[in-house]
Amino acid sequence: MDKNISFTLKVWRQRGPKAKGEFKEYPMKDISGGTSFLEMLDILNEELVGKGEEPIVFDHDCREGICGMCSLYVNGHPHGPEGGVTTCQLFMRKFKDGETITVEPWRSAGFPVIRDLMVDRTAYDTIMQAGGYVSVNTGAPQDANATPISKEIADEAMDSASCIGCGACVAACKNGSAMLFVSAKVSQLAILPQGQVERVRRAKAMVAKMDELGFGNCTNTRACEAECPKNITISNIARLNREFISAKCKD
Repeated sequence: MDKNISFTLKVWRQRGPKAKGEFKEYPMKDISGGTSFLEMLDILNEELVGKGEEPIVFDHDCREGICGMCSLYVNGHPHGPEGGVTTCQLFMRKFKDGETITVEPWRSAGFPVIRDLMVDRTAYDTIMQAGGYVSVNTGAPQDANATPISKEIADEAMDSASCIGCGACVAACKNGSAMLFVSAKVSQLAILPQGQVERVRRAKAMVAKMDELGFGNCTNTRACEAECPKNITISNIARLNREFISAKCKD
C-alpha cells in the first residue's frame, strides 16, 4: 500500500511570454504515493482556486504517456527523475517525504513560455510540415500486404515512430538541439518504401527549418537519449546525418 507523503512544491510562475517569472513554493500535505504527478498538480490547483488564487497552468491531454503534452521539468529532469516515462506516468511514490520538488517549463529558445509551465511547441509542427510526410494518392487504400516490408525494417521504423514529440530531448540538451526529434521523424520514413518520393529533400528541408526556428546544434552528449521517455536512440541522428549529406551530394 502506498504511503502518504508531505513535501514542498517549488513551481515556476510566469504570467506571459514577456513577463518576469519566479519560483513560488506550495506546501503539500498527505499526498498518496499512488497519486500521479499531474493528479497532484490538480489537487494543488483545486486548493488555489478555493483560496481565490490563480491556478498553475500546465499542459496535459491523454495522461496515458502517448500524446507528449505533459512537458514538465521535474527536479532537473525532463518528465522527472524516473527513466522511460512521461510526467503523467510519474507517481509520487518516487519522491521522498519532506523533500522539495522543483517544477519548471522546458527551457529552449524554440519553446517560448506561454504561461507558468506551458510552452509553445508549434515549432515541432512547423518542422513536420517542412518534410515529415509521404505522398498520398487518392482513392481506395492499398492492402496491408501490397508493399512487402521485412520485419527487421518494420520494427526499426516503428521504434523511430514511437517518438511522441514531447520536446524532452530539446529540454535535456545543453544546446537546445531538436536533432533527436527530427532524426526520428526522418528515420521512420527514410527506411520505408512509402517514404522514398520525398527522401532527397526531406532531411534538408527539416534540418533547415529546425535551424531557422532557433534550435541548437547536436554535439553528441547523448543527454537527449538518456532523458527520452520513449527511449529513442541517437542512431537516428547518425541516419539523419547520412540522409542530409547524401541529399547535399545529389544537389
